[in-house]
Amino acid sequence: MSNVNSTEKKENLKTSEGKKKMAMPDVYVILFGFLLLAFLASYILPAGTYERAEVNGIMQVVPNSFQYIDTESLSIMDVFTSIQVGLAGAGGIIFLIIIVGGIIRVIEHTGAISSGIHSLIQKSKGNHNLLIFTFCSIFALISSLGVAPNLAIAFVPIGIMLARTLKLDPIVGVSMVFLGAYAGFSGGVFDPVVTVMGQTIAGLPLFSGALYRMVIFVAFLSVTIAYICIYAKKVRQDPSKSLMGADSFKDHPEEKEIDATARFTNAHKVIILLFFVTIGGFLYGALQLDWSINELSAVFLMLGIAVALVAKITPNQFVKVFMGGASQVMYGALLVGVAGAIIVLLDQAQVVDTIVNGVVAALINFTPVVSMVLLYGFNLVFNGIITSGTGQAAIVMPIMVPIGDMLEVTRQSTFITFKMGDAVTNIITPLSGTLMACLAIAKVSYVKWVKFVFPLLLIWVVLGGVFVAAAVWMDYGPF
Repeated sequence: MSNVNSTEKKENLKTSEGKKKMAMPDVYVILFGFLLLAFLASYILPAGTYERAEVNGIMQVVPNSFQYIDTESLSIMDVFTSIQVGLAGAGGIIFLIIIVGGIIRVIEHTGAISSGIHSLIQKSKGNHNLLIFTFCSIFALISSLGVAPNLAIAFVPIGIMLARTLKLDPIVGVSMVFLGAYAGFSGGVFDPVVTVMGQTIAGLPLFSGALYRMVIFVAFLSVTIAYICIYAKKVRQDPSKSLMGADSFKDHPEEKEIDATARFTNAHKVIILLFFVTIGGFLYGALQLDWSINELSAVFLMLGIAVALVAKITPNQFVKVFMGGASQVMYGALLVGVAGAIIVLLDQAQVVDTIVNGVVAALINFTPVVSMVLLYGFNLVFNGIITSGTGQAAIVMPIMVPIGDMLEVTRQSTFITFKMGDAVTNIITPLSGTLMACLAIAKVSYVKWVKFVFPLLLIWVVLGGVFVAAAVWMDYGPF
């Protein structure tokens, strides 16, 4: 009898474990599910389009030009070809991630990262709050100056190394890099891409309103650092309170912790200096020479060669180490293209403009503050679908500007409404290739990430709404 009960318990345990595994599908499975939803949406929503015109070299939507159109229905073949198109369209970002991932592994191979982080830990006397503040602030600043948050993907392994050394779970490692980058992106203080494009469409002086965006930057970064520090303190005091479980620190033995005996040599210092000079050089190029993804890949390749010369790495060894790093980020890199396939399918169905037009028609009858806060709310949702800042600016800003004008809202306030809506939902939407790639590299499930980040998301949503309402209320200028 006892044997029967034991057998039944084992079978029940297997069934329970099976259910748990099915509850958390692979991120590729999740994205394919959204791809199918986009396919179904093409049969539910009518196709429609706005006319577009090129203004100052930027393709913009022409206000009040929306019309419904007849289109051919999507086929199952379109679902699968969209994946190929999405991968091809995201080729620049995908190869950037692969190159940066490979070069970061070369730098890691020299011991510069391990010994540098250990030196930082020693100087901070193990103060994990100070280290979290430092890492978050660095990535926030870089992102706010125009380096795309996509770059965070390649630096997640460094965040994981630091987190493991501090006896923290991988969620903290991802957060220091990813959330730090998007906290900086929220302000976009001197972003030469999204900020410039949005303000150009709005007819604003470039980088005008920087002081207000600096306040936004500080507010978002401060609450983000505090949120991560509170979670980190809880995990350090009791590892069982980690959302990934007490065993998450041992789940991936192939990931290295920082070598406590590593010495930070002069060669290591030169390598770290080369790294920051490279980032600084790209920032200059982005702001002054219109550099973009291709140039960023190029400067990282040059960095890798310089590091190899300093560390006396042979050409064959360089290739072997580089390929090892590239293979580690490949899974996450391809996610960017698969996420892009969903946008490809929505564009083919021509339902994006239909969604925009329906929301615009519903906002006209409210007061300026309420209308702009509601428009901000729509932009939050829309950003969950169109995660590209430039893509969203091209579609939404030409519509938002005339709405703001009709409501007698300043152009700067309209831009702030767009920027806040473009910032928040990036940290939770599964359609963000950057998010899904970071989670895949860190081996953090999307479900557990949502549990961790959702309270912070609500804080960001409220903060964004407050900044939008305040800008409208005080007629924030110019214009």
